[in-house]
Amino acid sequence: MSHPTTPQHTPDHHHLGASAPRAEVAALRARPTAQVVVIGGGINGIATFRDLALQGVEVVLVERDDFVSGASSASSHMIHGGIRYLENGEFRLVKESVTERNALIRIAPHYVKPLETTVPIYSTFSGILSAPLRFLTHRSGKPTERGAALIKTGLTIYDAFSRDGGSVPRHRFHGRARSLAELPALDPRIKYTATYYDASMHDPERLALDVLFDGLAAGPNARSANHLAAVGMDADGVRVRDGLTGEEFSIAADVVVNTSGPWTDLTNEDLGRGTRYMGGTKGSHIVLDHPELLEATGGREIFFEHEDGRIVLIYPLKGRVMVGTTDLEHDMREPAICTEEEVDYFFELIAHVFPAIAVDRSQIVYRFSGVRPLPRHDDTQPGFVSRDYRIERADVAERPGTTVLSLVGGKWTTFRALAEHLSDEVLGLLGQDRVRSTEGVPIGGGAGYPVTDDARLVWLVGHDDEVGRARAEALLERYGTRAEAYLDEVDGETERPLEHHAGYTQGEITRLVRNERVVHLTDLVLRRTSIAFTGSLTAPLLDELADLTGDELGWDAARRRSEIEAARELLASRHGVRLSEVAAA
Repeated sequence: MSHPTTPQHTPDHHHLGASAPRAEVAALRARPTAQVVVIGGGINGIATFRDLALQGVEVVLVERDDFVSGASSASSHMIHGGIRYLENGEFRLVKESVTERNALIRIAPHYVKPLETTVPIYSTFSGILSAPLRFLTHRSGKPTERGAALIKTGLTIYDAFSRDGGSVPRHRFHGRARSLAELPALDPRIKYTATYYDASMHDPERLALDVLFDGLAAGPNARSANHLAAVGMDADGVRVRDGLTGEEFSIAADVVVNTSGPWTDLTNEDLGRGTRYMGGTKGSHIVLDHPELLEATGGREIFFEHEDGRIVLIYPLKGRVMVGTTDLEHDMREPAICTEEEVDYFFELIAHVFPAIAVDRSQIVYRFSGVRPLPRHDDTQPGFVSRDYRIERADVAERPGTTVLSLVGGKWTTFRALAEHLSDEVLGLLGQDRVRSTEGVPIGGGAGYPVTDDARLVWLVGHDDEVGRARAEALLERYGTRAEAYLDEVDGETERPLEHHAGYTQGEITRLVRNERVVHLTDLVLRRTSIAFTGSLTAPLLDELADLTGDELGWDAARRRSEIEAARELLASRHGVRLSEVAAA
């Protein structure tokens, strides 16, 4: 009943005989009932779990792999209003997106920050004639690069939706001379640049974990487990399988919510009710260690639509440069991998914008690919498939009175509003009223986060006694105000730096493993930290992290070796990372 492939499936991980049952799985086995079971621990499932937990609903979240290990971890790291949706006529979605973007900057300021975005423009009137055809039919012949007139019109409309009472600056247009003065490495053939503001999300996995732990903090009515797969439906409820032990049991629920993103149809197939809702497309990215290219961006995202109709971004992030993305049809029974052809395409894009900057494969430190949870779209071009969402409802013959809700679509930017909408559907089925809204509620370490320079200085002065100013600032940037709990516990022993990575300490890693549901070594290096993403992972560091994780989780020597080999295989096959045997400087 399980999927042929999963987001980060590593067969060697299964049935490793953990030294003791995981507490969260044991608790579910002891009390295998809930009002709602949410299947899928991406951002939309996690946000729905949080929303329902805050209403007092007895809710269980299960994820077959790690939390935020699928589509949600393969995003372009943006929270954006979706200016391109205007061309699709999706004005409601643009309005919701910019409203939620502006709200996330306020309620999650530790991870969501304003992002200056510049569009290089090569013509004045290109696209004017084809744009109305695309708007009316969502089809076109040969794609056409947008010219200044069309982009100016779109940004003027976008400003009207986006400005948040004037707190978001208006877009600005510059001609060639001013554009090259600001960004001198740009292609000198450009005619204009347009600059506007969206938002960056520099740690999507950590933001999602904050949402998850906010839900768990609601009380014992909220329970969750990763590496626990929904594999079927029987008279006793949703059948789940422990990814560590292989043991199965059922969880009874009145409502089952399928939020497994691009895997939604496969999950429904596992549950015994085939659907054809989804038509996701693959998007890949590469991460470059390239100081010259990083400097060339001027700290801005460079964003444009290439002549083939695909959206392109060149994005400074964590001292690296991320380049994406593609928009390719994909079979969800196959793993999503960034191919060499996609890498060649990205290099062509960089040369299109920064022709004097040389880039080669030796500068790639990380690759990743994911599948957008788009609805089935048949003949519609991928770029014109709606990014909006809908909810499909079905009854369960095996359990009269049980309903399955399937989420089709959705995106990072609108996760809070989407979760509130989906939760309202659930509450209606349960016959319960909403107790509170999540609108304006701070997320995790965004609560009390110092957003001004003065407030930041006050916070640092109040928290740097034990660790020093630079370390306190690094922790604040990494965890927001959740860093306070760590700082309350530090001592000389816990603050001993890792031997092979000065940016983390032994105590910090141990605390992540202990408190953040780490089950496998890959959970730690790919999602609890940015070590792999930034190209900082070496073979000695992986061994060191395996020892710290194993000490905390009680792994024996064989389990440690298995985890290291599984991590190496996954990093090489999915992320293009082949570890150096030499420790990082």
